[in-house]
Amino acid sequence: MKISATALALASLTGLCYSFTTTNTAAPFKVRSSTAILSATVEEAATYADPSRYLSDHPKNNVPPHIAALVGRGLHTRPDHPIGIVRAKIQEYFASLPDDYIVYDAEDPIVTTKQCFDDLRIAPDHPGRSPSDTYYLDDNTLLRTHTSAHQSEHLRAGVDCFLCAGDVYRRDEIDSSHYPAFHQLEAVKLFTKEDMAGADGLSGEDWEKSAECKVIADDLKSVLEGLMDHLFGETEKKWSEDYFPFTTPSYELEIKYEGEWLEVLGCGVVHEEVLEMADRGDRRGWAFGLGLERLAMILFEIPDIRLFWTDDERFHSQFKEGQITKFQSYSKYPPVLKDIAFWIPEGFEENDFFELGRGIAGDLVERMELIDEFTNPKKGKTSKCYRITYRSMDRSLTNEEIDALQDELRERVVDLGVEVR
Repeated sequence: MKISATALALASLTGLCYSFTTTNTAAPFKVRSSTAILSATVEEAATYADPSRYLSDHPKNNVPPHIAALVGRGLHTRPDHPIGIVRAKIQEYFASLPDDYIVYDAEDPIVTTKQCFDDLRIAPDHPGRSPSDTYYLDDNTLLRTHTSAHQSEHLRAGVDCFLCAGDVYRRDEIDSSHYPAFHQLEAVKLFTKEDMAGADGLSGEDWEKSAECKVIADDLKSVLEGLMDHLFGETEKKWSEDYFPFTTPSYELEIKYEGEWLEVLGCGVVHEEVLEMADRGDRRGWAFGLGLERLAMILFEIPDIRLFWTDDERFHSQFKEGQITKFQSYSKYPPVLKDIAFWIPEGFEENDFFELGRGIAGDLVERMELIDEFTNPKKGKTSKCYRITYRSMDRSLTNEEIDALQDELRERVVDLGVEVR
């Protein structure tokens, strides 16, 4: 297979979110190896490592400085980084298939609400659109919450088969497997009109019951089962039905790895309405998406998602291009635990509290978990108590510095309308 790469511009569901832009698109160019793709896209990606692009005084802008500083790091394009190694192995697999896939991995992370939501049939009242879940720059633009935000753009441009990888951003809980910036890879394949001729004129349930729809679903499953074997070695697999707004039928794939069943990706037959909105209503095909951190944490046995973003050479020196090596922990510094309790107002959004904590303490926050909740019937008020685990990955923390961070959190949390107890 010939692989082309495009330099557009850059910045655990695990891949197809919700549970699966700009128009300065350079012409795709042919390359002879994944290394050539990586070197080209790293140069393009640097254009987006400018925090001022994402910070403004617009009333709808909720991008904090610590998030703006992450954009443009391009971890998925680094050949000796675990995220880049996994991405390259996936690309290697698709290079072995008979279809020609164009590779997009340097696209602008700023997208429109139309690209990220409307074009994918994500309803206006979907919680994923809420500012408590999504980083907005203004009313109509945001940091992409999934790589699927570029899907319709490429389909509309006439591309039939492509891979799309990049960094995505979501406000989320804080623990060892969740981080507000992470990486996804998705793929789309359209079938020829000749292959689908028997389903001409079919739609809805008639289309989903057709032999042609089954051909697409079977091909999708075959491709993904081959991908899992390529990454993990031959392993037991399990399929189940799922739901995504932009595919139907939709599926979830699990693999049995080291004795445990693991969810690895979501996928499905591209919804007819998505294709119609992309001016490709005369074609049919499949799409899937996966989280690169999810796979890298499994393959490299990396216990904490924060490690992917560290600059510590003790982490980076362990990995080499093209090799899967088990991560060797170089330290385990003790945690510092602090609790905070408060009465919550109506409409309290937990993600706003998590974002405040991360904004104050950065990556020193390892976990924020709810440990107690009760409602006072006389006052008609609800109290929540959270335990915050502070831990550095490269040094011991002192009670004095954590007390200062905790005091600042207690002072600033009232901005969320809570009453500290």
